[in-house]
Amino acid sequence: MTGTRGKSTLTRFIAASLRESGLSVLGKTTGSKAVIILPDGKEEEIPRKGLPTILEEKKVLGQGASLGVKALVTELMSIRPESSFVESQRILRPQILVITNARLDHREEMGRTKPEIALSLASTIPPAATVFLPEEEFYPEFEGAADKVKAKIIRVKKNGTGEWGKSEGISPLFYFEENLRLALAVSEHLGVPKEVARRGIIKAEPDFGSLRIWEAELGTPPSPWLLVSAFAANDPESTGLILARLKERHFLSGKRLVGILNFRQDRGDRTLQWLSALERGYFSGFSKLFSVGAHVHALRMRRRSDLLPSLTPLAAKSAPAVMEKIGEGIPGGAVLVGIGNMAGLGAALVEHWAKIGRPYAP
Repeated sequence: MTGTRGKSTLTRFIAASLRESGLSVLGKTTGSKAVIILPDGKEEEIPRKGLPTILEEKKVLGQGASLGVKALVTELMSIRPESSFVESQRILRPQILVITNARLDHREEMGRTKPEIALSLASTIPPAATVFLPEEEFYPEFEGAADKVKAKIIRVKKNGTGEWGKSEGISPLFYFEENLRLALAVSEHLGVPKEVARRGIIKAEPDFGSLRIWEAELGTPPSPWLLVSAFAANDPESTGLILARLKERHFLSGKRLVGILNFRQDRGDRTLQWLSALERGYFSGFSKLFSVGAHVHALRMRRRSDLLPSLTPLAAKSAPAVMEKIGEGIPGGAVLVGIGNMAGLGAALVEHWAKIGRPYAP
């Protein structure tokens, strides 16, 4: 699995589909939390003592061999094209590669335009592989790279899969149709009957970074809040799709919208991307916008210049302290959407929300 967004969810969908068919499968996600999904569906978090490295994939291959699994379903963890090439074509050598999408993120490493990012992702296409991607995410760069190594591209068309997801009780707030579409297409290609694949997908455990919502009471006196984790979307385009989904389902109708934008120290380019989006009016629907994490001091300086009058930096360094400030500062309750980055305070906030809130059932 490669692409800008959706890799962890799609890995879980496909692994669950194959597992439901009776195949012994090892899965691995490297998104918000790196985990191994064992053949019985249980999960083990991958311990990391330092920075992630693609050599981790060698251990996964070894584990799969020792367990005697028949399939490995994993997402690629590299960002730079030269590392992606080694990871995919020299270490893993997949027979099937799924490209989820090409969006504007990791621009310093992958490119400043979507075609450039597509070209970077195309470096992962192995010789003679079968490559699946959504039809709407097709770029000529993929075809050019596939032709050079005699790989086959399958462009998966929109086919009403989302309606099936609704009928099976999969909340339309918590999935994207293209993930279901790709998972079913890959499963069918591997000979899994459609109904078996669907049963498996329904059973798939959500990723830590997937869209999640809790109900909670904050402030004094306590007021009702909805807490939405969209931290893992990372870039403005992907986050915008989530916000559009919430609006489309009337989730935000009549509710005050508050944002909490978490910045990462090692993603300065992403911080600039979010600031550019802010200046273009991206957050016009928010009544209040807070920032936490790295670069808060610099944001304070920019705010004095009146470039960002609607952004309020919070210096609080713990999730409870952040929520206390927000709850006390905004009486009457609202919908709080966490965006920007999962790392650091993003993950801490998600874990805190899971403790203080009740899962929201739309």
